[in-house]
Amino acid sequence: QVQLVESGGGLVQAGDSLTLSCAATGRPVNWNTMGWFRQAPGKDREFVAHITRLNTSYTAESVKGRFTISRDNTKNTGYLQMNSLGPEDAAVYYCASTNRIILTYRSRNDYDYWGQGTQVTVSS
Repeated sequence: QVQLVESGGGLVQAGDSLTLSCAATGRPVNWNTMGWFRQAPGKDREFVAHITRLNTSYTAESVKGRFTISRDNTKNTGYLQMNSLGPEDAAVYYCASTNRIILTYRSRNDYDYWGQGTQVTVSS
């Protein structure tokens, strides 16, 4: 079993940066693929980025060039560095994890463990 706890959300101004953290307990995070999703009010949960156990990563086109996913296996923690934030980035951000080996990790159905979410608010 894996438990995930996100932190680092908050209120920022447009153009600011923010780094989210996802601390994992239970199975070591380097065994898992870790993903980040976000959900704005009234919208579906949207894939943001993932990083595999081999440290290969993929970032959604909507945030490519602004967001960077990374992991520190010694700390069992994943990160999402977010730069040049805009109002369109405001959402609850969730980290997720899976031990499964599959072709892609861009669907919420690809993940087995979820954090409780952290709110990111961007003022214009």
